[in-house]
Amino acid sequence: MSKVPVRIVGILLWMCCCVWVCNGDDVLYKDPKQKVSDRVADLLGRMTLEEKIGQMVQIDRSVATVNIMRDYFIGSVLSGGGSAPLPEATAQNWVDMINEYQKGALVSRLGIPMIYGIDAVHGHNNVFNATIFPHNVGLGATRDPDLVKRIGAATAVEVRATGIPYTFAPCIAVCRDPRWGRCYESYGEDHKVVENMTDIILGLQGEPPSNYKHGVPFVGGKDKVAACAKHYVGDGGTTRGINENNTVTDLHSLLSIHMPAYADAIYKGVSTVMVSYSSWNGEKMHANTKLITGYLKGTLKFKGFVISDWQGVDKISSPPHSNYTASVRAAIEAGIDMVMVPFNFTEFVNDLTSLVKNKVIPVTRIDDAVRRILRVKFTMGLFENPLADYSFSNELGSQAHRDLAREAVRKSLVLLKNGNKTNPMLPLPRKVSKILVTGTHADNLGYQCGGWTITWQGFNGNKDTRGTTILGAVKSAVDKTTEVIFNENPDAEFLKSNNFSYAIIAVGEPPYAETAGDNDKLTMMDPGPAIVTSTCQTVKCVVVVVSGRPLVMEPYVDSIEALVAAWLPGTEGQGVADALFGDHGFSGKLPVTWFRNTEQLPMNFGDSHYDPLFAFGTGLETESVVSTVARSTSGSAAGAKPSLITVLVCLFFFPRYVSLSVQLLF
Repeated sequence: MSKVPVRIVGILLWMCCCVWVCNGDDVLYKDPKQKVSDRVADLLGRMTLEEKIGQMVQIDRSVATVNIMRDYFIGSVLSGGGSAPLPEATAQNWVDMINEYQKGALVSRLGIPMIYGIDAVHGHNNVFNATIFPHNVGLGATRDPDLVKRIGAATAVEVRATGIPYTFAPCIAVCRDPRWGRCYESYGEDHKVVENMTDIILGLQGEPPSNYKHGVPFVGGKDKVAACAKHYVGDGGTTRGINENNTVTDLHSLLSIHMPAYADAIYKGVSTVMVSYSSWNGEKMHANTKLITGYLKGTLKFKGFVISDWQGVDKISSPPHSNYTASVRAAIEAGIDMVMVPFNFTEFVNDLTSLVKNKVIPVTRIDDAVRRILRVKFTMGLFENPLADYSFSNELGSQAHRDLAREAVRKSLVLLKNGNKTNPMLPLPRKVSKILVTGTHADNLGYQCGGWTITWQGFNGNKDTRGTTILGAVKSAVDKTTEVIFNENPDAEFLKSNNFSYAIIAVGEPPYAETAGDNDKLTMMDPGPAIVTSTCQTVKCVVVVVSGRPLVMEPYVDSIEALVAAWLPGTEGQGVADALFGDHGFSGKLPVTWFRNTEQLPMNFGDSHYDPLFAFGTGLETESVVSTVARSTSGSAAGAKPSLITVLVCLFFFPRYVSLSVQLLF
């Protein structure tokens, strides 16, 4: 008799579960055929305060677990700079880790997927074997919006290859002082250059259809990612270029110099905006209601979500975290929707919950934040495809992407000096007896890539990821009979005892990121100056400056035969050799002013005291060897052939073009 009731109870429970599952499948927010706005409203109406606040939290992967994701309804997880599943992690390792966190979010009461974010700021730079593109300052030198759009698309696929749907890029700061440690993250000192480069958003996210409502976030497919315009606003204009410091300027200058790129980014459908650590006229941006809620969300009609920077809420107070509850209140009231905590998230959750329950912060402000977060998640298809797979894993560091990076490198190079009109040094002959490659940056992939590569502050050497150094590129470019000698720091006797035809010197800065890069001196790292001085006194030299900004070069420029600004080119050093040896011509233009000395700073184009070593927009142009030969032959009489001497010269100096030379002759 006792078994019957138990059986009946079991059947009833099973029926209830079936009803619950059916109802769950039928709920509006789970139906992809419904409008995003309706899905958002339906889901928001079902959420408790705890679930809403959970969506506003972004934690670092180091503190994330399945249980934390489920129990705290966490809305987002991130990898800070260098935060990876394991050393030299594969795309599959990344996918597996992120899916595990996602499973925790999906088993929460409402099954709201989390969004995983990472700083993919010059390619998927945290990941081993990814394609590392030139940093933004180099891309600004290209003046090529189509190029950065293609780079955005390639980066998006590589980010998706690791299971990540969200990148904290692009940085659309306008760098007004090269002493700033983040100047290389800026496309340049002129807002028009930066505005043009916001086309990278169209590559990262996809292009919105013509009838798409401007200001609404857009992500156009599984091979695209949500982008983040940062750091709002004025981060590139701080006093003396001090990171996270104070930008002192009037409203007109703020809106005319630092704001225009945000209007462009929003017009192009950017999904999120990150707030700057810096202040504007003494007021912390993380607490600036007028600029976040008033201007960004109001005037510019931005409908995506606003995210804080790493522990940005803590830094509202001085010293940081000294009055945390007040900082939480100030940030949320100002209009920040998602908070990058990233570790002590329970304190944030408890404080914000208390502020709402005690009616200090209205529930309507919480609803606005969550509505924006859900809008992005629905728009990007996260509810339909919350779990990643391995379908894009072969795209990580693909040859097609490396070829694109190589193109970007050669287009970013700025030729500042090239002998004289009658005797230019570049392009270099490939076939000579012996050449010297020297300098601190000639054979160092880490120095070549700069900060935000594999780790937050970058790395030193050639082992941390895959790529081609400048030395390796030169060796591949020259004729097989040309002897290439590498000596990082040659002494005077070595230079005199070898009969070098010419020297290629690569010097610059060590890697750095953010405050660690703030620098009042802006000199080459030692022994760079000594290498340039001693080598160029003895051997005809071309100096390649590998740096995130202009450096002091005036004392050396007279002794240098040719001078090239290579910025931070990334993993594909062949792009440098492409231009040096004439496969492609130089075309880059300075995106920032190259000063004479640091006492002039800050100095930007148009300033009354403007007296640069090389002005903004400077860049000598050369033609490729192929173009030069073709142009010389096209000028001949109809049916005429170039002279035997012309062809023999081409064969001797540029043997790579032997087939072209034969065609020209016969």
